[in-house]
Amino acid sequence: MSMKDMTTISVIKADVGSLAGHHVVHPKQLEVARERLERARRDELLVDFHVTHCGDDLQLIMSHRMGENNTKIHELAWATFTEVTEKVSRPLKLYAAGQDLLAEAFSGNVRGMGPGAAELEFQERASDPIVILLADKTSPGAWNLPLYKIFADPFNTAGLVIDPVLHNGFSFDVLDTHTGLSVRLRCPEELYDLLALIGDHNRYVISKVFRKDGLPSAAASTARLSMIAGRYVGKDDPVCIVRAQSGLPAVGEVLEPFAFPHLVPGWMRGSHHGPLMPVSVSESQNKCTRFDGPPRVVALGFQVSNARLVGPSDLFADPAFDTARTKASEIAYYMRAHGPFIPHRLGPEEMEYTTLPSVLEKLKDRFQKAE
Repeated sequence: MSMKDMTTISVIKADVGSLAGHHVVHPKQLEVARERLERARRDELLVDFHVTHCGDDLQLIMSHRMGENNTKIHELAWATFTEVTEKVSRPLKLYAAGQDLLAEAFSGNVRGMGPGAAELEFQERASDPIVILLADKTSPGAWNLPLYKIFADPFNTAGLVIDPVLHNGFSFDVLDTHTGLSVRLRCPEELYDLLALIGDHNRYVISKVFRKDGLPSAAASTARLSMIAGRYVGKDDPVCIVRAQSGLPAVGEVLEPFAFPHLVPGWMRGSHHGPLMPVSVSESQNKCTRFDGPPRVVALGFQVSNARLVGPSDLFADPAFDTARTKASEIAYYMRAHGPFIPHRLGPEEMEYTTLPSVLEKLKDRFQKAE
């Protein structure tokens, strides 16, 4: 099969500066990014693109024929983030300008350089809807529960029971973020093994999902900024691509897990657990202000047609998710009432990558043997 027969969707994001703290992208940042990607489309590097944001993260959604991990596509994303930083973020003194650009120069692939990336290459079906999920103030493990429910939980996805094409199940690629090793688990037969790993969302994260016949079904970013930099430099703010319908979970089944605002790590200073709130791009609620949050997720629906992105539909701009937003707000109040105490504050392993070690260093010589 030639490259021209394949479509690749690349979603690459970075926090390159925010208006008034860590809460929203400035309109000029979006404008400069669109201009850069439009030039790439005219030069036929891209077939199509959509520039958007989730909270303070600039999101580049690109379609092309170049395949996954293509140097030219990744270089385009890096150059776009750099241009936005130099033309907008620094002159306007936006907060944390260029925060996610951890390397001094591009080195072939944005993975390991700060920006998060999810990519999926596939042969288009007769109709190919996709859902792009964008999260802010959390880490890649935030996708573990939703992806499990979408592709392995019959209480969420009715198609696993009543659609013969889905009935055989899906395979999950799970990355151990501590070792860099990955394992593929087949469900439903290895369902308990899958849950044993992904229940620890700080270490094990789902990176890819395939239908049992090999059909690419989902891809998620896995970058952990603290592990790249060796210190806290902001939260990872992951992205995810999910294909839907026609032998895959329906769009409604893809969205259904987010009716439950499950607890995820991140929020203020990357140091707290909070509810993942489903929000729209178009509404004012897509600004992270309550304790720099709470963590949130945006869902954009596109039709892919000859690598063109038809849409998007702002999928969480639906009153059906108002209850989830209300529940997330209630959970946020409950968690905040714990103040600096666990379980609101993250456990010690995750806090090692925040600014807490500096406090402990100051006190280390004052600890004495207890009598």
